[in-house]
Parts: sequence; C-alpha cells; structure tokens
Amino acid sequence: MKANTVTHAMTVDVEDYYQVAAFANVIKPAEWTQWPSRVEENTDKLLQLFDDAGIKITFFILGWVAERHPELVKRIHAQGHEIASHGYSHQLIYKQTPDVFRDETARSKQILEGIINTPVTGYRAASYSITRKSLWALDILAELGFTWDSSIFPTRHDNYGIPGSPETPYTIITSKGVRLTEFPLTTAKVLGQAIPAAGGGYFRQYPYALSRWLFERASLNQTKPQIFYLHPWEIDPDQPRIPNASWFSRFRHYTNLKRCLPRLERMIDDFQFGTISQSLGSVAISQTLTLQDLAGSPENIESTKLAMDSGRRDK
Repeated sequence: MKANTVTHAMTVDVEDYYQVAAFANVIKPAEWTQWPSRVEENTDKLLQLFDDAGIKITFFILGWVAERHPELVKRIHAQGHEIASHGYSHQLIYKQTPDVFRDETARSKQILEGIINTPVTGYRAASYSITRKSLWALDILAELGFTWDSSIFPTRHDNYGIPGSPETPYTIITSKGVRLTEFPLTTAKVLGQAIPAAGGGYFRQYPYALSRWLFERASLNQTKPQIFYLHPWEIDPDQPRIPNASWFSRFRHYTNLKRCLPRLERMIDDFQFGTISQSLGSVAISQTLTLQDLAGSPENIESTKLAMDSGRRDK
C-alpha cells in the first residue's frame, strides 16, 4: 500500500519491438515496414491500465510511429496524458550529425503538434544517448523550443550515461544561455555505486522486490521524486522473434516479458505516479549546471555541486 508520498513520474517510450537499439544491427529503418506493427495494441493495453489506476502519465512518442498511427496519439492526448517527443527515427544521437539530429527532432515535434494541436516541450533521446559525446544536442533542443529533457542517465553503461551527473531534477544552461530542466533517470546508490533503477530491462531482469527496494532507496524514503519508464513491447510476450540477433540482444529484449505487466501493476500500487510535469511541479529545483560542467569529469561535477551547496548555506 502506498502512503501519502511524493509524486513520481511514470513514462512510456512509444516505439515498436523492431525499432530498438538492440536490433539495430539486423533491422535497418528502411526495413521497419516489413514487420507487423504491434505498438498500437500494446499501447492501448497500457492506456487501459493507467485509466483503471486513475493516473495520468507522460508518453514519449517516436515521430515515425506518430506519423503512421495518428489516431493512437489522439487517444493518448484525449485521455489527458502528457505527450513528449522521442525523436523521429530512434537513432543514437552520438552517431548522428547535429544537422540530422536537428532536422529529425524538429520533424518529430512538428508531427506531434500537428496531431494534438498543442505545444510539445519535452524530449527523451533514443536509448538515453545524450552523453558527454552529444551534449550539443541540448543546445538544439533549446533552439527548437523544448523546455525540459529526460535523456541523461547518471550511471556508467556501454551505450549511455553521464557518470557523476545529478540524480535529481536540475537546470542545464546551454551554450547560448537558455535554461532546460533535466529530469534524470533513476539510480540508487548502493555501496557507492549508481545502480539503474528506472525500469525497462532492469525492471524485467531484477526480481520485483529488488526493483521496489532500489526505487524506494533512490527516493530517499519517498522524499524525492523519481522517474520510471518502460516500452509498449515490454508487455508483449507474443511479439515476433527477430532472427540473427546476438544472444545478448535477445537476452536483453526478451527476458521476463510475461512478468512485466503484472510487475507494473504492483509498481503502480506501491508508489504514487503522475506525469513528468506533475512530478517536476512538486519539487524545488536548486541545482544548475552548464554544458561545460556536464562535459567535465565526475569529480568536477561533484565539486561544482559542493560549491553551489556551500554558497546556498552561506546566504
């Protein structure tokens, strides 16, 4: 049973099973239309779950999906959920040029706004691929009119992450002096290490009791809002299997698909969730970093944080 606690952010990255980075080496974007789409059916199941629970959440929708399933986008919006951009083609940002990223992100924003007739101001990168190699993307997001982002994972991983970056919402000052709010993905400190606890594959691979414990630990006993994510394909054990994928990619993608939906139901029962905007509205954001701060070493980020904390205490 959940008590009267902070509001965490529940998020869904709306993409299909054949679009994930784990299968990028065996399925190219030009081949996506050759695979049967299951994103609409799976997302509708999640919409029913959230409606039954009486909560509104944030959906990060891939532009490619929105273009082909505009009625799905309209249903999500009509039910009162928050809509944000997940880019257009689900490519890793640090493998794109700034011009390609700008064009694709602008296209995705335009598609979504054209469908719901409402400004789209939030963004999440494919596979959390805003890293120290692609901080320039934050400048472009600000140029395009985004005001908040949820792409930075404050952990170390082979494909993403900015180790040492803040673990709670903070402000980023871009190169041109524009402010963006960053809501980082959830990690819990265990023996000094930042352990991912935000959902997705971790949620399927960890036992539920461990996921719950890590999320609770990250929230400092329900005093700091955290963020949870998953994908519609993660509740779909009957999805087609991708041939020629590596054993590791298959492990990451297919592990415990049958258990994800029941676990999600328990998660919603155990914690209080809302949209990212609702969650951000419940906290006072006091930490500010520049792109130069984020580009530095974890030690430099930590020294910046300590200096800011000291300055606040001295006032």
